[in-house]
Amino acid sequence: MRFNRLDLNLLVALDVLLSERSITRTARRLNLSPSATSGALARLREYFGDELLMQVGRNLNLTPLAVSLADPVRRVLLQIQATIELRPEFDPSTALRDFRILASDYIATVLLGDLGKRIAATAPNITLNLLAMKFNPVELLERSEADLVILPRKFMSEVHPIQVLFEETYTCVAWTGNTLIENELTLEDYMALGHVSSRFGAATMSFEEWFLKVSGYDRRIEVTTTNFTSIPHFVIGTNRIATMHTRLAQTLSRYYPIRLLSLPLEIPAVEMCMQWNPILDRDPSHVWLRSTLAEIARGDPSGTGSVPLQAEADGAIACADSRT
Repeated sequence: MRFNRLDLNLLVALDVLLSERSITRTARRLNLSPSATSGALARLREYFGDELLMQVGRNLNLTPLAVSLADPVRRVLLQIQATIELRPEFDPSTALRDFRILASDYIATVLLGDLGKRIAATAPNITLNLLAMKFNPVELLERSEADLVILPRKFMSEVHPIQVLFEETYTCVAWTGNTLIENELTLEDYMALGHVSSRFGAATMSFEEWFLKVSGYDRRIEVTTTNFTSIPHFVIGTNRIATMHTRLAQTLSRYYPIRLLSLPLEIPAVEMCMQWNPILDRDPSHVWLRSTLAEIARGDPSGTGSVPLQAEADGAIACADSRT
């Protein structure tokens, strides 16, 4: 199909070329030969009258025109995809769908496990693909590489729809055999003891680590992990402590010899939210996913209740009764 002399199939090639900036990787993603991919780039250069990608050393860099084309081309392709895939009705009992959700292991433990049970019981042909945490998760939404991200509101984009799932508080955990802590944890104890913390990559702090740092609390971090659920392993058998999400700490305390202690300082509660690309707003399968997660978050894992949604003026979505 052509539009104004442009083969629309070339838009797909252009989108991947601008993303990968590599003939070889683009060819691999499109299941084309490198020569066919080079030919597509040549036709795109001829149509736009611009090099689009220029060799600089060993790298292909985008020209100014290519930079200006990247987002509009991606939006057009995503809209076409959403229109083609849209179905007037969605029956979870028969639907074939793979949902890609970016979330931490904390969310997987306290929320997505129940989603998996619901899917097994009512939507047997739907699959879940949990994606590892990324430095900039919103990019995955914008490139349609994730259907949903679940994060604290602080780390979310202001330009995409948001739905609050629940409000989370923080607590301190210690090994039950830690004799340095009595019934109450003092601020002096908190600052003197070694801590276990979580961090996703070199630059991505957890919310509590970020808050304590900007508030001037210079803890002695003895262990840094890449996930939340491994924290007890570095607390048990030591005098270390950790600051954790209360829901996760309560869950893990059923399986590990750890005890929960009130924090001697105040960390604000955090809204855990889900966010998605607005092109999925009315997609029936995505609406089902969001409403199911909202039901589970409000303590209705079997789905017997309903969750009212309230549209905010800026286009974001808030769950009217989702805080727990």
